[in-house]
Amino acid sequence: MDEPRVPTDGDASDVVALARVVARLRARVDELEETLATSTLKERAKGALMAREGLSAREAEAALVLRAEHRGRTLADECWAVLGATQKVPARKETARRSAAPDATARVLLDVLRGPAHVAGVLVCEEAPHGGLVLLGHAGLDAAAAARWSRVLSFSGQPGGPAALTALHSGQPVWPDRTPMPDGAVAAWVPFFGNGGPAGIVFGFLPAGPGGFDAAARELLQEAARSAGRCRTAPARGTIADDHGGGAAAVTDAAPSGPGVEEVRAVLGALPGSAVLLTPIRSPGTGEVEDYRIDAATPRSLDCAGRRGAELVGRRILETYPTLVGTDQWRGYAGTLLTGMPYESEPFTYEEVTAGTPRLTTWTVRAARLGERLLVSWSSHDEEAHEARRRQQMERLGDLGWAEWSVRTGETAWSERTYRIFGRAPSDSPLSWTELPDHVVPEDAPHLREATRRLLREGEPLDRTFRIRTECGLRHLRLVAEPVTDAEGATVEVHALYQDLTAQRQAEQALLESERAVLVHRGLLEAERSLATRLQQALLPHQDRTLTVAGLRAEVFYLPSQAGLNVGGDWYSAIDLPDGSGLFVIGDVAGHGIDAVATMAQLRFTAKGMIVTGSPLPDALERLNALLMHAPEGRHSTATLILARYRPWDRTLTWAHAGHLPPLLVRDGDARFLTPPYGIMLGATADCSYEEQHFTVAPGDHLLLYTDGLVERPGEDITAGLDRLARRAGGAVRAAGGVERLAVRLTEALSPSRRDDICLLHLTLPAGGV
Repeated sequence: MDEPRVPTDGDASDVVALARVVARLRARVDELEETLATSTLKERAKGALMAREGLSAREAEAALVLRAEHRGRTLADECWAVLGATQKVPARKETARRSAAPDATARVLLDVLRGPAHVAGVLVCEEAPHGGLVLLGHAGLDAAAAARWSRVLSFSGQPGGPAALTALHSGQPVWPDRTPMPDGAVAAWVPFFGNGGPAGIVFGFLPAGPGGFDAAARELLQEAARSAGRCRTAPARGTIADDHGGGAAAVTDAAPSGPGVEEVRAVLGALPGSAVLLTPIRSPGTGEVEDYRIDAATPRSLDCAGRRGAELVGRRILETYPTLVGTDQWRGYAGTLLTGMPYESEPFTYEEVTAGTPRLTTWTVRAARLGERLLVSWSSHDEEAHEARRRQQMERLGDLGWAEWSVRTGETAWSERTYRIFGRAPSDSPLSWTELPDHVVPEDAPHLREATRRLLREGEPLDRTFRIRTECGLRHLRLVAEPVTDAEGATVEVHALYQDLTAQRQAEQALLESERAVLVHRGLLEAERSLATRLQQALLPHQDRTLTVAGLRAEVFYLPSQAGLNVGGDWYSAIDLPDGSGLFVIGDVAGHGIDAVATMAQLRFTAKGMIVTGSPLPDALERLNALLMHAPEGRHSTATLILARYRPWDRTLTWAHAGHLPPLLVRDGDARFLTPPYGIMLGATADCSYEEQHFTVAPGDHLLLYTDGLVERPGEDITAGLDRLARRAGGAVRAAGGVERLAVRLTEALSPSRRDDICLLHLTLPAGGV
């Protein structure tokens, strides 16, 4: 035979060329073995017909060809049918080469179904003319086991034969019971029906363990049988030119089924991630896939060698990734193309060099059939690890943990966060769905148990809160769960999320207790304010008229603040003394509430008593200071005060103060503040002394005694407020009739917001007064 030509395209490496040579040599060897096996098989079948029907050698060969054409079979399949009908199958040598296509189909089915469906062996059978079955191919069986199955199937009366024929004739699968075959094996029989009716093919699947196949495995076996049957009855194949050089490669004569390349390119062009469309290139002799061509790729496709998107389109797999041939991934592609079952590789590592530095990356490849092509995607585990870290961060920030539970197997899976939420070590087994209600507090268990029952039986989603006890104490959890059902509506899995609400519940409880405390405190403040207001009103009755004290006209005005719940300690006094003089007092106790009002009452009555008994003003202030300094612990306070005594017989006003703002005198329209004598506020220090000042009151004078609420404003110097008071008072006195209700008008003009209590005494000596 001629030496195979090594195709090159100028860019192919020695490894690429060697891989293609190996693939072509393998195809040639398979072709020669098939020719030899077919020749031997044909001679045996001719001998069987000559012995059974008395034909000559030439007549027997012609009969085989005609019967194969009439029944739509290959010549090899017809030979096997003849040998099976004459009960010669057990006598043939098992080392003879059978038809390559059924064996290849069986091998691929075994590779694909071994893991997910637990298949130990595959039989490919065809109905024989006498009513039995012919074993066309097998995988997973040794020669002796294959011979035994061939004998069983060729005689319809033996166990196993009727089950296979029943499946073939009824078009329905026959699943194995626990009665084994004579060699101890059982098989599930799944037929294939073509588009035009029965195809005469039945597949036997040997389970890896006793008891047959479960529902999920049965569904996989039926899909595999349908897909493998379609591949076996695929149309004949032709040849097209290899656009990369290197001779011809076999593909289907007609365009492959499924969406066209341009349609897939349009779809992939709008998708993220890495994915390509592979078109299989088949061997001209056997029709087996010898390579794949990349016909479309997503723009962001990035392979392990750094090639992207359009750089991949048009390349051959074995030219681009020559080490792929013969690997599990290569066999997985073939299995997906044959059966239609998706393939996912085990994670594999690849060393890539970035900026001269080698780096190992881990990848996973997935394949799905699209018509007669493959849609292959791949992802880097580095990105998946990043996504996993992101999910863990989200679970941590939201105090979330996931759980999955299989109803069929009872297996439960928890995330790491779920173990922390339940206070369990990762080495402990997670709580199953049915065990969960037994670990919650007794009060919550019945409701949770009923909710889980409805989820399992009725498929009703669950969203409930409950409490559990852990080593760290009581925890409040929220459970959100949804069922996953099968085609019949039965729940097969439960997906759930647990959220730890303990911190939230503790915050809510603390807030509730704080609100209760605030309400209680507010009630106490309201009661205190009511009592203080009543006490203040008793001490400072509202004046409905202007007073005349010792010949002076006294306008008294008191206005409480608008802000807050507490009353202040501002107070005044204007009384006649026994000797005919008059006493005028104005004061301001620091603070608010009951204590301030009580201190104000002490000062008011004590000052009045001392002055009535004849004490000089400085002495009275010293005694008042001593009173505050000796107050019980916790009741100590400070106060400012003005004491003024007016003698009408000589119109002399004597006054002393304890840290209070100076009186304002308006005379002849001019306003000025009196120069205060020495004196500090009451309660500031025990070592203090006070002085007094005298001045003569002239007819028409206006004297204002006031508290700081009249002139103070937030963020403003007190002198600005005093200047404003002087201007307003002087202007009001100069205006015609300005003295009427001067205290009220000044309060409204100077302190509209009333941030503090205001107390004001307006003293006037009428013109012509004595």
